Amino acid sequence: MAGKIREVKDAFGKVHQFAEGLEGVIATTTEICFIDGQAGKLMYRGIPIEQLAEHSTYEETSFFLLYGHLPTSRELGDFIRRLKSHRAVANEVFDIVRNLPKSAAPMSMLRTAISSLGHFDQDAEDDSLEKHYQRAEHLIAAFPTVAAGIQRIRKGLEPIAPDPELGHAANFLYMLNGERPTDYAARVMDVALILHAEHGFNASTFTARVIISTLSDMYSAVTGAIGSLKGPLHGGANERVMRMLMEIGSADRAEDIILQKLRNKDKIMGFGHRVYRALDPRAKILMQFSQKLAEQVGDTRWYDISKKIQEVMEREVGHKGIYPNVDFFSASLYYYLGIEVEMYTPIFAVSRVAGWTAHVVEQLKHNRIFRPRSVYLGPAHMDYVPLDQRTES
Repeated sequence: MAGKIREVKDAFGKVHQFAEGLEGVIATTTEICFIDGQAGKLMYRGIPIEQLAEHSTYEETSFFLLYGHLPTSRELGDFIRRLKSHRAVANEVFDIVRNLPKSAAPMSMLRTAISSLGHFDQDAEDDSLEKHYQRAEHLIAAFPTVAAGIQRIRKGLEPIAPDPELGHAANFLYMLNGERPTDYAARVMDVALILHAEHGFNASTFTARVIISTLSDMYSAVTGAIGSLKGPLHGGANERVMRMLMEIGSADRAEDIILQKLRNKDKIMGFGHRVYRALDPRAKILMQFSQKLAEQVGDTRWYDISKKIQEVMEREVGHKGIYPNVDFFSASLYYYLGIEVEMYTPIFAVSRVAGWTAHVVEQLKHNRIFRPRSVYLGPAHMDYVPLDQRTES
């Protein structure tokens, strides 16, 4: 068993060994994703992420993750048409969003809105495999519409209807900003979605599989995954990366600030990963796109700060296997695309829904409910004390 093994005695003196946080524990098998953290390799169903980023689209990658094979031209065309037919979201869903507190975080609003989609699915309790695939396609298509609508409503604007002439990534940027993106911006967004679409048994994916293992419904599983992704130790990191870049402000201040943070033992967001002990392959790809976008918009400040931080971190802690992860360069990349910082984690969800739903379907094909054990460290024995005999401690 890999990971940090702890040994403890329970309340009754029995010795137990366990891996904190389930690190290194194998819970089940999968055919969806393979990661070699030591070598910095990531593959979706055997295809290296670099090949998918160069040659594929998010639509094709989603089909591949969900159905297990690269689609033919006809299969891909049919899949794209189905996705476009599922993009529209019931007005009642946006009414729910409008009635949420203005102070609500975008990820909290997304969690509520996606959960509500289940109420508009007349076959939500049909647990046939065919229906699960249909729900997966519906969720993949609807996530961008919901996320973009949330951001528009938060700004006091009306949601923008999907444009059937645009691809998945381009349409998402259009619904966010109200303008058709350039072909290059759309391709950058497309690649970013591909890179975030799947990553093995991360916390949110495992959450989705645990929920569906009880034979709950897909909407519940995906809603739970959103709740898990919301945490800053998982999907919320890229937002905090951008805020760190803003705090630093210029590349010539980066080294001093990062060194001080390291002396204070502060966590440098966007560095280190539970799996990778080498450069995250996704970070390498996003770094290149961030540089090109910076040059195109004529503002290299955020990229320059990021590169300086990378240089300092690799010099100071690279020997510990701490390198940039997918969140680090996605922060500046999204900023150059004109995306507001609070939307960074919802974008992660817009992408990762393909992986979540693929895992939900895979779990159901060979299901066994997850039921791990814990070690009890509480009192070995206590007697109940009647209320009138208790004293204040």
